[in-house]
Amino acid sequence: MANKNKKRKLPLAYQPVGFVLSWAGGALAGMAFRKAWMAIRHEEDAPDALDPDRGWGEILLAAAVQGAIFAVVRSAVDRTGAKAIERSTGVWPATDKGGRD
Repeated sequence: MANKNKKRKLPLAYQPVGFVLSWAGGALAGMAFRKAWMAIRHEEDAPDALDPDRGWGEILLAAAVQGAIFAVVRSAVDRTGAKAIERSTGVWPATDKGGRD
């Protein structure tokens, strides 16, 4: 019975940890994107969608690279956090088998 209670309460307890991990992952992904953009285009700033001096191709390339980096970092951080919780408590932190989205 105690194990059943533990499984119900862990996702709620994991939420603050998940928030901190997500915040740190977002910061890490932002730094990775800036470095990747510098390597790709040798520019400090990536184009913004509302930048009138940039073309469609450059804006869409930047968005695709940024999206890919953020998705990879987000998945890596989420998986690492979940595995750490499972190792320390013996319970997987997600209540359902579905994904985030």
